[in-house]
Amino acid sequence: MSPSPQHPSAGPAEPSPARFANPLARGIAATRPAFLLVTLVACLVGLAVAHGSGVRLDPLTALATVLLALVAHAAGNVINDYHDRDADRLNTGRLFPFTGGSRFIQNGVLSARQTAMLGYGLLAAVIPGGLWLAWSAGPGLLAIGAGGLLVAWAYSAPPLYLVGRGLGELCIVAAWLLVVAGADYVQRGAFSALPFAAGLSYALLVANLLYINQFPDHAGDAAAGKRTLVVRLGPQAAKWGYLVIALLAYAWLVLMVGRELLPQKAAAAAFTLVLSFNAAKHLIDHADEAAELAPAIRQTIAAACVHGLILTGALAMAEWPGGH
Repeated sequence: MSPSPQHPSAGPAEPSPARFANPLARGIAATRPAFLLVTLVACLVGLAVAHGSGVRLDPLTALATVLLALVAHAAGNVINDYHDRDADRLNTGRLFPFTGGSRFIQNGVLSARQTAMLGYGLLAAVIPGGLWLAWSAGPGLLAIGAGGLLVAWAYSAPPLYLVGRGLGELCIVAAWLLVVAGADYVQRGAFSALPFAAGLSYALLVANLLYINQFPDHAGDAAAGKRTLVVRLGPQAAKWGYLVIALLAYAWLVLMVGRELLPQKAAAAAFTLVLSFNAAKHLIDHADEAAELAPAIRQTIAAACVHGLILTGALAMAEWPGGH
């Protein structure tokens, strides 16, 4: 596919109106479905915590939890595209499809108004299902769900616009912890510290994905007034932050296993530090070279997802102090 003449900045792999002429395919692709994997894994971690605690899983509410979490994440992606449209337009250093947004607005696939309607429509669609789950599981889920919807909105939208204030990583950690906790709560019917103990290392590794994506985008973000941590610190200082976040994630996991809050088998998830540290080394060597960062971004995605899947297996199958 060659760049559209109306949108000369479009790269060869980026979306075009001709490619997404089908409205349904266009709407699905606008949500960036490949990135929803991190939410699916977070749900699995939460369900595994409940199962490992001796809770019998209910298939219907488990499936509903996963579907609603995926729709909420999809809504957040589209809302982010709408509110980041100016930064994405100025972003010439992007690494599509990893950074720079979906490019649907910039390449004329969807208008800004259509994008806003899709994003906020998906967010509204989560509410009825969430209320049904809360009726089934307990009122505490309302607090978890409201927190998740608030983070999804406040991350990108004014007046809070937390990602533009250098607080995006904290939002990501909070959001994915809430996904883990929500999946556990639906099955358990009560609050527990266990999903937070189990989910924090995973949430930190997901936050590192946002963090490394800010390096190719930092020039466009700065031009649009989006003050992410990488913009505030500059790439050469900020590159060490990736390693700090990774070290915090693995240190937390080891601490939880050492204090017997998680089963010994969960320590196997620490093997993904090889991926995280390789990505950190690559970032440290190429922080100012956006075109060189794709391998590190791929390793960051793999580190988070494999870490979460290993945790899922360990938590679901092992007998542990918080469990049976």
